[in-house]
Amino acid sequence: MKYILAACFAFFIGKVAAQDSLPWYHNTTVYQIYPRSYYDSNGDGIGDLQGIIQKLDYIQSLGYETVWFSPFYTSPQRDFGYDISDYLAIAPEYGTLADAQQLIAETHRRGMKIVFDMVMNHTSDEHPWFKESKSSRTNPKADWYIWTDKPNRWHSVIGGGGWHYCKERNQYYWASFLPFQPDLNYRNPEVKKAMFDACRHWLAQGLDGFRLDMINSIYKDSLLRNNAASRRAVRHAPGSGKFIHTVKGYLNQPETFQFAKELRTVCDSFGDRMLLGEVYGTHPVVREFLGGDKNDGLGLVFNFEMLRFKYKASYFRKLTESLERDFPDPFAPVYVFSNHDRRRSMKRLDGDMARAKLLQFYQLTTRGVSCMYYGEEIGMSDLAIPYKNALDPIGQKYKKVPRWLTELADETLNRDDLRTPMQWTSGVNGGFSTAAKTWLPVHPNHDTINVAMESVDSSSILNEARTLLHLHKNNGALHYGKLSILAGQPRGVLAYSRQVGNEEVIVLLNFSRKTKKVAIPDKYRPVYSLYAGDKPEGTSLNLRGLGAAILSK
Repeated sequence: MKYILAACFAFFIGKVAAQDSLPWYHNTTVYQIYPRSYYDSNGDGIGDLQGIIQKLDYIQSLGYETVWFSPFYTSPQRDFGYDISDYLAIAPEYGTLADAQQLIAETHRRGMKIVFDMVMNHTSDEHPWFKESKSSRTNPKADWYIWTDKPNRWHSVIGGGGWHYCKERNQYYWASFLPFQPDLNYRNPEVKKAMFDACRHWLAQGLDGFRLDMINSIYKDSLLRNNAASRRAVRHAPGSGKFIHTVKGYLNQPETFQFAKELRTVCDSFGDRMLLGEVYGTHPVVREFLGGDKNDGLGLVFNFEMLRFKYKASYFRKLTESLERDFPDPFAPVYVFSNHDRRRSMKRLDGDMARAKLLQFYQLTTRGVSCMYYGEEIGMSDLAIPYKNALDPIGQKYKKVPRWLTELADETLNRDDLRTPMQWTSGVNGGFSTAAKTWLPVHPNHDTINVAMESVDSSSILNEARTLLHLHKNNGALHYGKLSILAGQPRGVLAYSRQVGNEEVIVLLNFSRKTKKVAIPDKYRPVYSLYAGDKPEGTSLNLRGLGAAILSK
């Protein structure tokens, strides 16, 4: 009894130390919701805030700890919310300010954190700030945006020119993304104050943080110097189509790294708040956004290199090793395989549910933050919507590009494909809406891929997600533990341990389709296995093809 009490005390102390040394968001699991597509409560074919509130019990039951929402601020909806015309108001198709406040309260009541998208790089061209700015060269907001008489050779990140003529001023304004999303000028201190105040407004409402859209584009070269020519036919940003010049002049400027620290200070005044940045860059660039060795910048940054993963044990081993090397405690990697801009992981897996289960197993057992896009937990896939029918402005821009050409690159130029409504049931509109027509069509496979059917199937990917999420939340080693790669595994097998205090688990993943005999420590037995047939034989385990297991003493 004395030994048991001592062991329990040591584990408790180790767990408390791990909890005390890192902020909550370094160990959380994040569920991303695209509000327009989650659940329609009023029958107009568009998802809304009351619909999300009705589904919070579902999210809680799965075990997700944090919910991130794509924007639902007031917007002309030309880029479906990423073109904001009022940061402090709610778009009427989604609900009201009271609905947003209720969403925050109801999320917290269920013990979950809530994070909003904050688009700080640009506004809508229908924002009152831009309307005033473009009205003349002498108005009070004349330099709230980036203007020039003579455009340089910069291109937008989605291809084509980024400078756009405004007849009212007889000048050109800069837009890093779409023409109707003019970039703010953060060299004007009034702009920075206004945007920080918008953040403070939502933090005061009880928000737990922000996901930061295009945060590495905040500052541009002060002299608007031309970018150097690129000799490599390399895509500099996902979907950019940009092959001629580098993007140095408007990405990852030194001032942007400092901006991240200032925003951290704003959030810190409200307590422990998440700042999760959308940054495209090398690991050293990401570390700069996190604050370098001082770790006083953004709390987290997506590790986007895995969006184009290769389904091999060797790939995931190298990925894990590089993230552990470059983002050790007190940093944390962010594992993300899909989002509202990039095609769903199921599409990259050719619809193979067994492979999807293994990918999810990996994502929910590594150290760091797992960020999962709505529908990933049931195996939703992209719907190939013809470019000519695109609502997405990028799809409209490239509607004449043959789809087969982009498929060769394993990409889509129509983000509608991956934003289709959530599949709740096998019924009409997948249970998403009672409307005669939904804003985007529901995927035809909702008759077999849906929450209702998978909830009662013990072997479904949904129930795998539920089991792993609850294990992650309640198992100290999986939630806080350090990660160590276990060498000497059979070809096709990835193995690592997670350890905190005296608690340790071992994770085994077989990326091949053949059963592999894996050596395991004495007295270790499966806590959870994808297949019940994975039985230990002494100090070895026969791990089935595309199987995975978590072992503990």
